[in-house]
Amino acid sequence: MSNGHKSIIVTGASRGIGHATVKKFSTEGWRIITCSRDVVPDACQRDPNWSAHITADLSKPADQDRFVAEALEVLGEAPLHGLVNNAGISPKTPYRERLGCLNGDLAAWKEVFELNLFTPLRLARGFAAALHKGRGAVVNITSIAGHEVHPFAGSAYSVSKAALSALTREMASEFGALGVRVNAIAPGEIATDMLSPETEVLIPRIPLQRLGTPEEVANVIHFLCSEKASYVSGTEIFVTGAQHIF
Repeated sequence: MSNGHKSIIVTGASRGIGHATVKKFSTEGWRIITCSRDVVPDACQRDPNWSAHITADLSKPADQDRFVAEALEVLGEAPLHGLVNNAGISPKTPYRERLGCLNGDLAAWKEVFELNLFTPLRLARGFAAALHKGRGAVVNITSIAGHEVHPFAGSAYSVSKAALSALTREMASEFGALGVRVNAIAPGEIATDMLSPETEVLIPRIPLQRLGTPEEVANVIHFLCSEKASYVSGTEIFVTGAQHIF
């Protein structure tokens, strides 16, 4: 990979916030390594700004290790300037029923935590040296659901995102010695495929009176990875239209 451009790794990149993030950084001229459990969508395969895509199921530790190894091979000796831990899962019943503490399968809880919490940790550790070389930034995608009981997000998802908020603080403390900043973004109701159809009923609880867009989240991710945020670390930015203040 060329040293002439800043480089970033984005997980969960095939749709929603991840896809919007890739488009934002591509527009800004960054070299991008993407990861999702699916191959790159046809529309993106025609986009010359996609530098490299690695298909991996990051809910599996073996795939996590393989992804790190393959991504480092793509990077070569080039530094890494950003890592966006966006891949996540929020399981529901076939009837899209919310899974709580009483009706959620414990095996599913473990799968949720593997992807939503342990994957960001393992990737940050795996790319620590490359991030140190680039004096880069890690952005963990948490959720408004990690800070309140959400009517649609399941308990496992919410608790895993709360844990990721705590992990962000711990990582910021340790990675600072490497010159690496670590922050989180907590999106609210963003118009992606993960939303429940019933989400529309929440709009009256959002002061801005609308859903957010993936592009609005991507803009904040880009800011946190840029020099404009060079002294911002250990924080979590709510991108919720002020929904989180209630």
